[in-house]
Amino acid sequence: MTIEEFTDLMAGITSRIAGRPLDDQLQARLNAEFPAGGAEFGRIVQACQEAIAAGWMCDREAGGIKFGRVIKPCEAIHGFSVDVVVMDSIKGPHHRHPNGEIDMIMPLDAGAQFDGVGQGWLVYPAGHAHHPTVSGGKAIVLYLLPGGAIEFTK
Repeated sequence: MTIEEFTDLMAGITSRIAGRPLDDQLQARLNAEFPAGGAEFGRIVQACQEAIAAGWMCDREAGGIKFGRVIKPCEAIHGFSVDVVVMDSIKGPHHRHPNGEIDMIMPLDAGAQFDGVGQGWLVYPAGHAHHPTVSGGKAIVLYLLPGGAIEFTK
């Protein structure tokens, strides 16, 4: 999997959600159209695992969290950025999402959850602030951020 192929893979998701409000309806839509057991979800999981193993994804580490901005906001993915983290039963740094956040949760350990949610999609509205937390084991979390906007607060 190359970065170009990964960008194309993500464009298949972002083309379907671009311009929509980040809310509970979008979360339901993502979970219905790209379900955790579905082919597209599975392709993204596999791509992330391969890219992490290859060393071009999650190539940085701080405080026990592997992370990296994989794709900067661009037209190819409809103004979203793509960030990916690997967390193992850990609470991350507090931050705010001025434009909201879309999370794709990929547990690596059975029972792992991100902010209390297991495998699937989680959508936070604009202005949401939190300590991102993975509990119950290890997970990969992919973040789609409109405009790449994130503000670390503490």
